[in-house]
Formats: sequence, structure tokens, C-alpha cells
Amino acid sequence: MEGPAVWQGAALGGLFLWILSSSYLNVTPTLRSFLQPWVVRRVHSGISTVLWIQSYRHGILDAFFSGLSCVVSVPFYTAFLPLLFWSGHGKLARQMTLLIAFCDYLGNCVKDVVSAPRPASPPVRRVIATKDEEDNALEYGLPSSHTLNTVCLSGYLLHYVLAHTQIQGAYVDFLGLVFAALLVTLIGLGRIYLGMHSLVDIIGGFLIGLGVLAFWLTYDECIDTFVTSGQNVTAFWAALSLLLLFAYPTPELPTPSFEYHTAFNGVALGIVAGVQQTYHQFHHESVPRLFSPQPQLGITIPEFVGRMVVGIPTILIVKFCSKALAKWILPVVSNTLGIPIKIIIEMGNYQKLVQNRRNDGLSSSYFKGNAFFLSCVHVDVERRKNFVAIFRLELLCDEISFVLGPVNKGVVENSLS
Repeated sequence: MEGPAVWQGAALGGLFLWILSSSYLNVTPTLRSFLQPWVVRRVHSGISTVLWIQSYRHGILDAFFSGLSCVVSVPFYTAFLPLLFWSGHGKLARQMTLLIAFCDYLGNCVKDVVSAPRPASPPVRRVIATKDEEDNALEYGLPSSHTLNTVCLSGYLLHYVLAHTQIQGAYVDFLGLVFAALLVTLIGLGRIYLGMHSLVDIIGGFLIGLGVLAFWLTYDECIDTFVTSGQNVTAFWAALSLLLLFAYPTPELPTPSFEYHTAFNGVALGIVAGVQQTYHQFHHESVPRLFSPQPQLGITIPEFVGRMVVGIPTILIVKFCSKALAKWILPVVSNTLGIPIKIIIEMGNYQKLVQNRRNDGLSSSYFKGNAFFLSCVHVDVERRKNFVAIFRLELLCDEISFVLGPVNKGVVENSLS
């Protein structure tokens, strides 16, 4: 008990000291002053490359690359991850959830530290097919989150399939690597074609993704062991999640990046807390799973579909109720604690100003007369609502999900009684 408490306290204490020292020493502005001019020059010089790729524009390519971007976006993974839990592949689901949370946090930190614009539009033609892409366009450019996430998640999925299934052989390794490389290439090319990124953004996302993937493949077993059987896991992860909100760098201008990270931060905390509570009932390695090498011990397609039919509406209901509850509770708590809150009151003007600031590069004037989402704790009430609501959603859905298809009937009957 003493050993884990020591390293956990040291880790949290180190992160707290980093928050204080980086704020006192103005680390983010200093890094930005070195990195931003270099990246901006590459973005501007790379516009010709973007225009050359877009010279092959076609309606079919617009639809193809827009659809491909949706398939590897954060909303897609948000919908995809519950399916992994319901399929019985709990370890893969846990690892993919924590990995995408890590990728999202690190990628958005780099975006907001550098605060480099996307390719200017015009002259670049920006293809925005969904509301998600419209929100993405308000973020800074470097690195490409789509490229970073694709490298990490396709690489880890390939590793899991080769290491934990009966699918073996040199040709399988080769075909898996070819497919992953092709997917990463198409994603990177598509982000340039759609006018969302320049070449330097794609290269940055690719290199950061390789680094994160190498780290995760080295320590994934340690992380999973800690999550499933460690001590003080929920308390440690809750404290870590809170400190990460404060450790997040302040961008040059407000962007949605912090909100995206906050959402997945809540997802990760909810999954970790839920797995800790129910691992031996619903998440252990003997849980029946889809496509099991021993069919008699697996779950059938109809059972999997039944989980989805019950699980998806459950998620939506819990999400609605938890958000409504958070909207009522958190403002009261903030006012009670005396935390000053300022809310964005002119969102339309805010988005236009941010977009104009991006298109103008570094020469635009500062915002005047518009409300920012600033507070003394660097986390406005809307984000706290989002974090708490999603944490509660993930915690509840994790407890509910495997009740839909238990290992044995008695376990569920006991858990429901």
C-alpha cells in the first residue's frame, strides 16, 4: 500500500509543481515565440502544395475524403468504443479508450502551444461536410489530430489482433502493415485535399503519433495492470484528470481544443472508475467475446445486436440526464465556492473573430468587447459540466453495458438485487 501511494503522490506532486512553475516562468508563450514563426512560414509556403493537390478536385473525391475523415474522427471513436466493450474485448476497449484520450490531450496541447493557423481560405478551398468538421476548422493546425489518431489507433489495433488472436503468419503481418500504412496515407492526403491542413501539420501528426504509439506499446501492459488491479486507482485518476485540466496550455486565442480534451478526459476517468468497480464481474479475461476461437464460449451475433439495441438508448438517456443534472448543480457549486464565471455570450461573433484571426496569420488585432470563457481556475462552467457529465455517463454505462450479456446469469442476478 505504501509503495503505490508514494509514486502516485510523487507523480501528482510533480504535475502540480509543473503547473505552478510553467505559469510563473511563462513556458507556453516562450515556446510559442520559438515555434510559431517557423511553423507559420511552413504553412504559408505549403499553400502551393495544397492548391496543387486540390487541382484534382472532383465530387467523388470530396465525398470520399469527407467520409474517411468522419470514420477516424473523435465522434466516430466515441460511438465505436462502446461496441468494443459490448463485444467482450474489454482489454482492447480499455486500451483504445485511454490511448485516444492520451492522443487527444497531447495533440491538442501541441496545437494550442504552437497556435499556428491552418492554410488560409481563400485561396485554399476548404471542404466542410459536417458540423464536426466545422468545429475542427476553429482549432489551430499543427499537428493534424486525424493523422495522429490514425497512426496510434490503427497501429495499436494491428498489434492487438496479431498478439491476442489466432490470426498469425508473415502474410498477415505484411497485409496488416500495408493496410495501416494505406489508411494513414489516405487520411493525411485527405486532410490536405479538404483544405484542413498543410503538409507540415500532417508530418507533425505522423511523427508525434509514432512516438505515442511506441510509448504505448512499451507500457500498455503496465497501464492495464494498474487500471484493473492497482491500488488507489480511482482516486489517483480523478486527481490526475483534474490536474490535467489546469496543466493544459493557454492558446493564443480561444479554440474548442480544450473542450474536446476535457470530454475525453471525462470518458477516460469514467471507464477507469467503472472497470475498477466491476472488473471481476464483467471485464476479466474469461468474459465471452465476439469471434472467440472457442465458439461455445463466445457470444453470438444476435446477442451482440441485443446489447447494442439496449445499450445505445441507455447511453443517450444517461447522457441527457447527467448533463441536465450537471447544468443545475455546477453553477450552484461554483457560486457557493466563490469561483468567478464568465460565459461566452456572443458565440457567433466569437467564431467569426477566431476564423478571421486564423486567416490573417499573426497580424490580426486583439479581441475587444467580446466575452471569453475565462475564470480564475482556467476552466469555465460549461467545460466542468461537460467533464462531470461525461464522467458520470461513462461510469454508469460501464456498469450497465455487460449486464446485457453476462458471463453467467447468477452474477447479473446478484448484481441487480
